[in-house]
Amino acid sequence: MSLDLSFVRSQFPAFSEPSLEGWVFCENAGGSYPCRAVTERLAGFYEQTKMQPYYPATPSLDAGKAMDDARARLASWLGVASDWVSLGPSTTQNTYVLSQAFGEWLTAGDIIVVTNQDHESNSGPWRRLASRGIEVREWSVDQKTGRLEESGLKALLCDRVKLVAFPHCSNIIGEINPAEDWVEIIHAEGALACVDGVSFAPHGLPNIPTIGADIYLFSTYKTFGPHQGVMVIDPALVHQLPNQGHEFNGDSAVKRLTPAGPDHAQVAAIAGIIDYFERLDAHHYPERDPAEAPARVRALIREQEVSLTTALLDYIDGLTRAQLLGPRDPAVKAPTIALRCDRSGIEVARDLAERGI
Repeated sequence: MSLDLSFVRSQFPAFSEPSLEGWVFCENAGGSYPCRAVTERLAGFYEQTKMQPYYPATPSLDAGKAMDDARARLASWLGVASDWVSLGPSTTQNTYVLSQAFGEWLTAGDIIVVTNQDHESNSGPWRRLASRGIEVREWSVDQKTGRLEESGLKALLCDRVKLVAFPHCSNIIGEINPAEDWVEIIHAEGALACVDGVSFAPHGLPNIPTIGADIYLFSTYKTFGPHQGVMVIDPALVHQLPNQGHEFNGDSAVKRLTPAGPDHAQVAAIAGIIDYFERLDAHHYPERDPAEAPARVRALIREQEVSLTTALLDYIDGLTRAQLLGPRDPAVKAPTIALRCDRSGIEVARDLAERGI
């Protein structure tokens, strides 16, 4: 089954927006336009239920239900219970709050491992804990390939390592890391695994139990949704960490790591992402079991991405003024393409913009 592109385009208002006509959207790992179901839910919340949720009044109860349903439906597609899903304003903010909790929980001499392949959001907050006496070790990429090698991880592990933070996918070279294998190695040494999925999740929401991560992070503005950060974390771990939220929310696993009040409308609008995926599945597989929809949608998206990436890489092979960074095989990478050019990046970006790209 191939992805029906006409159907997909019909689900995104951007494709019928006159001001965007003629533009090719290739923002690499920067984000995505939202699907129609998200913008409709966002507008509907502001128009119909824009008040504090969970009060006895009907609009307030509807607001709370919309937020709860969004969390539950997202959790289902990730393969976890809803109390595993903590929502915040961004992945950067979520990771910062998480690191503060770990900073209070760990003791001087404990070790955290980070990489230099990560986005700053899954590296900087952990590195700052060095000021509290936590030893921070760097798992460095191969200088020639940009890859993280398993041997580098193993060389850093010991019984004092409490957490390893690494990316599921590089948002520069696009290589998909073997997260499941690395999590198994980390757990064998008694440490926790924090996986940054920001550059992976846009290409199909992952099944978290399959990966095995204790913490998995991604951003919904890269998965066709509103600007929110998702932190999937084992509730048992949450309750071991010091509460970072309001004192009266201390018993709630989904509130202990969100000190700020939630953006009610954006949380509710997350359900639109699942609306879109469910419609995508129903359109392509009307007779199939809905319980298997997440895996089918991931496969649909992946097949289309590999096809497009293959064509683009074939074109890049013929360029003389640019060199591909990272792996050439589309089967082991996300459709995130980085090039070394003979000019500055901003010059290339300006030239592309003049051509509607």
